[in-house]
Amino acid sequence: MMMGKDIRQLRTRLGLVRLRAKRYQLAADLSVLLGAFVFAYLLRFDFDLTERDLHRLSIQLPYVVLIEFLALLLAGVYRFIWRYIGMAEVKSFFMAGWWSSLIVLGLRLGLPERMDDWRVPLSVILMNAFFATGGTLGVRVLRRAVYEWEKRLQETTGAGSGDRKSVLLIGAGRAGMIAAREIRSRGGMGLRIEGFVDDDPNKQGKMIQGVKVLGTTADLPFLVREYELDHVIITIAHASRREFRRILDICEQGSLKVKVIPGLEDIIQGRVRLTRIRDLQIEDLLGREPVHLDEENVMRFLTGKCVMVTGSGGSIGSELARQVANFAPGKLLLAERAEFALFEIERELRSAWPELQIVPLVADVCDETRLRTIFEEHAPQVVLHAAAHKHVPMMESNATEAVKNNVLATNLLGEIAGESGVEVFVLISTDKAVRPTSVMGASKRVAELMIQDLNARHATRYVAVRFGNVIGSTGSVIPIFLEQIHKGGPVTVTHPNMMRYFMTISEAAQLVLQAGTMGQGGEIFILDMGEPVSILDLARDTIALSGLKPYEDIDIVFTGMRPGEKLFEELNMLDEQVGKTTHPKIFIGKIAAYPEEKIEQARAELFRLTRNGHSRELYKFLSELLPEAQLATPQSPTPTVDVQSPDMRAAGLECRVELEEIM
Repeated sequence: MMMGKDIRQLRTRLGLVRLRAKRYQLAADLSVLLGAFVFAYLLRFDFDLTERDLHRLSIQLPYVVLIEFLALLLAGVYRFIWRYIGMAEVKSFFMAGWWSSLIVLGLRLGLPERMDDWRVPLSVILMNAFFATGGTLGVRVLRRAVYEWEKRLQETTGAGSGDRKSVLLIGAGRAGMIAAREIRSRGGMGLRIEGFVDDDPNKQGKMIQGVKVLGTTADLPFLVREYELDHVIITIAHASRREFRRILDICEQGSLKVKVIPGLEDIIQGRVRLTRIRDLQIEDLLGREPVHLDEENVMRFLTGKCVMVTGSGGSIGSELARQVANFAPGKLLLAERAEFALFEIERELRSAWPELQIVPLVADVCDETRLRTIFEEHAPQVVLHAAAHKHVPMMESNATEAVKNNVLATNLLGEIAGESGVEVFVLISTDKAVRPTSVMGASKRVAELMIQDLNARHATRYVAVRFGNVIGSTGSVIPIFLEQIHKGGPVTVTHPNMMRYFMTISEAAQLVLQAGTMGQGGEIFILDMGEPVSILDLARDTIALSGLKPYEDIDIVFTGMRPGEKLFEELNMLDEQVGKTTHPKIFIGKIAAYPEEKIEQARAELFRLTRNGHSRELYKFLSELLPEAQLATPQSPTPTVDVQSPDMRAAGLECRVELEEIM
């Protein structure tokens, strides 16, 4: 009871404070409106008002001020917080001035001559509109200026103000202007802006938000020494990968740390705060354009339906679950055999979407009895199949397990889905399925064939989505590089010419959902992975972003390619017909279907070989089944690759690196 009483008292006090503040605001506006009209009259009559002029002023003043006050009220200006007034709010003041002037002008022209005392002179209407609009807006601008001055004063004189770091903002465009304004107006960010750096010659020496443009990016080394900087902030709205690389290379010379603001669109739409200035990340250097979903189709695909995500504790599966949760499914089934991984994603989703019905299912996709029980109990309508073995070198020595999990389990799950009337079944595939050189890639290619066969035999729409390596996924190269750097190096790369396609986990998951809405059945969708990235460049960038210098602080060494690895990954096959879809980042490949008899024989033979553990025969059979495959048998020696260039030999660099699988 006491707590409720305290809350009521607090609300009463807050209400009184708001009322008192509102009174002051209304009083200020009325004073401005009264003063503006009187001043306009004085100017009109050269500050020499006759007795008649004063009489007319006393009649006109009340109703003109009342009209202007009502116009401000209807324009919504009293919903604005004075200390946050900005350009977005200016329109309301001009609209209020415009409409109130039109009304007064209408009275001036419409009133009969016998009411001449009520007719406001045209020049007074014009001057009053200017003074009233400027005055009401001006007092708010003044309030904001005082507020920002107080904030800067607190930042300057407050505790820890001497610890503020001097920074340069790279990019004096719109994003830079917003960043400068926010940093200068907010206390507690620990930053002092020394100036802008921008390569636009027209901006040199100009002032933006009270901050001077000191030079171009070429001047950074000089500016660093002059202002004793230890880091810069990139404030370019849509910086390309090339721009990020160029700036990073310049900053490396001065041992500068590089930070970046969130995307301008995210800031403007309020999705993130500008204060979340963060370190430059590898994702920024990929320079990929943001994904734009056809949300209407994805909502029809997922909203209100029972959606099952296999491998939901993994990096791809968990992100798929998060993306699905955004579209309000009727029920979300999380199938995962790793108990702790399942616990983690369930806890995260329940915290973020407390109203969503989430069902955690400890299940192995190889277990037919368990799968049938799940489908009978929950009747999923959409299945997103992300469960798979994906580590290339490890699967080379565990070939039967790769085929069991990636091929036979996919076939089993797909068969049960078809029998249960699932609407859509989406298989997560990989670029390693194109002309595979590893058993992992071959197993994914055969899984695609199984999906195509299932599509011909069931009403369910079966599709596969093929993409490359995902930054930040389990076992990916970046965490491994970071671990090696943390231990003092060296950072290991298999080959200096190794190239891979990359995308972010979020981007991959979103495009998988989009592809699921497009599939009519039997398609293999290929995601646009952008330009391939050099693994050696990735290693250098990771070292540089850790504040260290490649080859000086942390060495990079090479080990040679491991079994099953390629120098370059591909996303489409030569005999595939690849066409565009309605989404610019999703392409479609229609591959020739294998005869049903051949798939049935392959299914039976793969089951026999995996059950008996015949790895050598399994490699041979996969090579026969997939003529495009280039698989080495388990007994074949791994070719020795000399990866040292003449320059490397001259420098005495040692070729001993281990590349962890990037996928």
